[in-house]
Amino acid sequence: MARFDKYWIGILIGVILPAIFCYIYLKQMNLLTAITSLGLWRGPIATKLMIIGVFPDSALLFLFYELDAWKLAKGILIGSFPYILLGIALSF
Repeated sequence: MARFDKYWIGILIGVILPAIFCYIYLKQMNLLTAITSLGLWRGPIATKLMIIGVFPDSALLFLFYELDAWKLAKGILIGSFPYILLGIALSF
């Protein structure tokens, strides 16, 4: 695990994983075409999607803290901040 304990790997995971998770969530719930055709990307739906997307990051953050991969966990936390800030900004 020590060879993967790098900040840049954590940041990469923290940025890519929420986007993939949101896409899979929308695809499974058959909401992707409805949201894009109705233009509902702004407002409460987008806010909830940003917050839902951070859940896998928080699970990995807990896992890597338990495995003592501190740099990787910090990178995931840093990578998830844009989604958290965007979710807060869209809620206003």
